[in-house]
Amino acid sequence: MLDSASPLQLPPQAFARRDEAPDGEFYRVERLVTHIDPAAVAAVTQLYRQYFPAGGVILDLMSSWVSHLPAEVQYSRVAALGMNARELAHNPRLTEPGTVQNLNENPRLPYHDAEFDGAAICVSVQYLTQPVEVFKELARVLRPGAPLVVTFSNRCFPDKAVYAWQALDDAGHAGLVKHYFAAAGFGPAEVYAHRPKYGDPLYGVVARAPANF
Repeated sequence: MLDSASPLQLPPQAFARRDEAPDGEFYRVERLVTHIDPAAVAAVTQLYRQYFPAGGVILDLMSSWVSHLPAEVQYSRVAALGMNARELAHNPRLTEPGTVQNLNENPRLPYHDAEFDGAAICVSVQYLTQPVEVFKELARVLRPGAPLVVTFSNRCFPDKAVYAWQALDDAGHAGLVKHYFAAAGFGPAEVYAHRPKYGDPLYGVVARAPANF
């Protein structure tokens, strides 16, 4: 695994993709499916249950038609940013219309400083071509000490996943996400693993926003 405490130099081509056509075209058609199996979804939900405070203000980044938040927990606000307006419109947990934005073109988040009590990126971090910039923005919009929960499996759209992701195994993916956190100024990251004998693995990397951004 990569050591996030050590400097990590990644060449620019590490964040290139096989398909460099506009992302908006790739995500134009809505996909009302889950990309991991029910047990992996449950593992995501358990991390959210563990880290996101009830009644809090939550940001679901790179969102879709479902947010996997625990059904029994109510939040005062759930905001989402994704790539397909129709998918976001189907999401029953959002308390406001979702925002459509391509973070690979514009990593600046359309939210105020210290606005959220928690944020999530679910099975999408592998598609970010400017991940550290996005994580820095998350550090800005999260309240000090608020958690960012990043989850991923071993699945992806290979044409859109960055080369750095495709070159690594599961442990390497966790190390790469830890590097994103460290480079963006987050606190120490914790890694969680759901590795069933059969079915989709699910990994989570969680760190908290810095006190002074």
